[in-house]
Amino acid sequence: MLPRRDLLEGSRHPEALGGLFSLAETALRTWEPQVSGFLDAAVWEEAEARLGVLSELSLASDGGHPGAERRCLLLVRAGQEPVAPALMGLEISGNFLFDPATAADMLEGLARSGASAAEWGDLWLRGDRGAQAIVTAALAGRLDGGEGLVRTVPVRFEARPIDGLQLPARRLPRQLTTVEASLRLDALASAGFGLSRNRMANLIRQGAVRIDWSVVSSPSQPLAVGSRVQLEGRGELEVLAIDPTKRERFRIRMERH
Repeated sequence: MLPRRDLLEGSRHPEALGGLFSLAETALRTWEPQVSGFLDAAVWEEAEARLGVLSELSLASDGGHPGAERRCLLLVRAGQEPVAPALMGLEISGNFLFDPATAADMLEGLARSGASAAEWGDLWLRGDRGAQAIVTAALAGRLDGGEGLVRTVPVRFEARPIDGLQLPARRLPRQLTTVEASLRLDALASAGFGLSRNRMANLIRQGAVRIDWSVVSSPSQPLAVGSRVQLEGRGELEVLAIDPTKRERFRIRMERH
C-alpha cells in the first residue's frame, strides 16, 4: 500500500489523486499497466510530482498530441513499458454562423450526448463549423454517426483518426523581457501575450485566465518567479526571473509556450 497520508499532504486535488493512487497500487500489486481517464493538467501534473518520488513506479502521460493540456496518466511498475491509451479524434460539425459556441458549449453538448469528462481530452473550435476533439476510442465509437445539440445548433459526430485532425498549432518556446511598475497579472500577461492591458483585464474578469491552472478573476493578482499563466487559446506564460531596477520598477524575464 502507498503512504497515502504523506503523499496527499497539502494536495490541492486530494479526491482525484486518491483515485490515481488506487491505480498505482493496482499496477504495483498485479504488475499490470494501468491507464487513467483524461485528467485536467493541474491534476496529472500534481500526480506526476507526488507519485514520481516512488522508485518502484514509472509514470507517463498521453493526450493524443504534443502539448496536450488534458491527458491520461499511464502507470506501470518500474522497468515495464507503459500501455498507450486508446484514443481517437472526434469531429463535431454544425452551422454556428448565427449562434456562435464556445469550447464550454461544445463540452456541454458532449455531456448531453452521454460523454463523461474522463472520456474527452483537448477540444478546439473550428470557426463557425464546429469543433474537433481528442476522445477515448470508446466514446468515439459510441458517438460516431450520431447527432446531438450544442446550444440551439444540431450537430453531427464523426470519429476520425487523430492524424486526420487539424491539430492546434504548437508554439515554440520564446523568451521575452519587459520592465513594469508592478507585478500585477494584467501587466505581465499583457506584455507576455501581446494584448492591450485593458483587453487582458477583461479576459481575466471573464475567467479566461488561469494561474497554475486555477482560474483567477482579479487583474491585480501579483505574480512571482515560477508562476505559470494560462490564457485560453493562446498558450502559457512562465515567469522565469524578477529583478528590481534602479528606478523602483521590475525587469521581468518570461517564457511563452
